Amino acid sequence: MTDPTLPNDAVGCLVPHNISEPIRGSGAGPLAGKTLIIKDLYDTAGRKTGNGSPDFYAATEPATQNAATVQNLLDAGADITGIAICDEFFYSLTGANTHYGAPQNVRAPGRMPGGSSSGSAAAVAAEMCDIALGSDTGGSVRIPASFCGLYGLRPTHGRIDLSGGRAMAPSFDTAGWFTNDAGLFKTVGAIALDDRSVAADFDRLLIADDCFAQAEPAVAAALQAVVDAAASVLPTPENVTVAPNGLDTWADAFRVIQASEVKLTNLPFVEEHNADLGPGIKERFAMVAAITEEETAAAQIVREGVRTRLHELVPAGTILCLPTAPVIAPKLDTPPEGLEFFRTNTLALTCISGHSGLPQLTVPAADVEGCPVGLSFIGWAGGDEALLNLAVKLAPFCTR
Repeated sequence: MTDPTLPNDAVGCLVPHNISEPIRGSGAGPLAGKTLIIKDLYDTAGRKTGNGSPDFYAATEPATQNAATVQNLLDAGADITGIAICDEFFYSLTGANTHYGAPQNVRAPGRMPGGSSSGSAAAVAAEMCDIALGSDTGGSVRIPASFCGLYGLRPTHGRIDLSGGRAMAPSFDTAGWFTNDAGLFKTVGAIALDDRSVAADFDRLLIADDCFAQAEPAVAAALQAVVDAAASVLPTPENVTVAPNGLDTWADAFRVIQASEVKLTNLPFVEEHNADLGPGIKERFAMVAAITEEETAAAQIVREGVRTRLHELVPAGTILCLPTAPVIAPKLDTPPEGLEFFRTNTLALTCISGHSGLPQLTVPAADVEGCPVGLSFIGWAGGDEALLNLAVKLAPFCTR
C-alpha cells in the first residue's frame, strides 16, 4: 500500500492550520486505502480544533485524543489527509466563512457549497478524498450534499458517538459523512453507526406534498421525475401533508431551541473573548443572547408536537420523501437579505428531521440549471441502514 499524501487544495476547502502530514489509519479493514478529510469540529490528537473561528483556534488547547468517530474510521483503515473549513461556530447553511473564505463548489461554479460542513463537501466533490466527515445540526450535511451533488446522511439522533466533537445545539447535533459513491457510503455507515438498528422491510413510501410545494418549481419537478423513474425499486407512493398547520411554525421553533442551546455552548466563549464574528453570524449570536426562557418553553411544545406527528407518520417500514433543499445553491454574490431568506426557507425543510430525531438520507438526484439538487428520504428511528440500502438501489437513477 502506498503512503497517502496531502491533496492539492485547489478549491480552498482546507483550513490554514491544516495537518502537515497524513494521519495514518490502521492499514487494514473495510476503509483501507481510502482517504478521509474531517470537519474542523472533530478533535485529532495533538492538534487544535478551530470551530471555524480563528479566535477559538488561538484560545483553545491541543486535543489529547481523537474524537470517537474519527478513531473509528481510522481503525477501519481510512487515512486522514486534511482538516476542512466550516462555517463559523457552525451557524450557517451557506458555507461562506468570512475568515477563511468559501470553498469552491466545482459542481456549481460561482455558487455556494452549502454549510456548515462546506469544506468537507467541497473536498469530496473535487475528488480530493474518498470520504469526508461533517456534522449536521440544522442541515449542515444535507444542504452541502445537495448543493455539491453528494450522498449524505443525518443519522438517527444519538446513533453516532460525538465524543470529541464540538457541540453546537446538543439536542439536534449529529455527525454525518459524504461520498461520491453509494456503495462506499453504505460501508462507512456500517462503521460509524452504533448497534441500535431497527430492521424492517421498506414497504411504504410517502411523498411530502407540502415539502415539494416549498421548493422552487424547477427543483420540485426535477426531483419528482427521479421518483417516477425509480418506481421499479420503490413502493407505490402515497401523498401526504407533513405539517397540516404549516412548516414555518416548525422552523421558527427549531430556530429558537437551537439558539437557546447555543446560548449555553458557544455564546460564553464569544462573549468572554469578544470574538470577531462575520456578517450574519454576528447577528445570529445577538439573537442567541436575547432568547428568553418563555420563548424556549413555547418552542419546546411545538417540538413535542412535531415529534409525535413524525413518529406516527413514519413508523418502521415507512419512508418519507421530500426535497433536500428548496433551491439550487445560491450565487456567491447573493446579498445578505437573499441569504437570510434562503436560510429561513431551507430551515422549513431541514427542521423536520431535526425536531423528530429521525434519520434523513440525501442522494444526488438531478441537475437544475447545471446545478445539483438532492432528493431526501426520512426513515424511522433506527432505520438508518434501510436508508443506506436505499441509496444503493437508487444509484442507477441518480446523477452519480
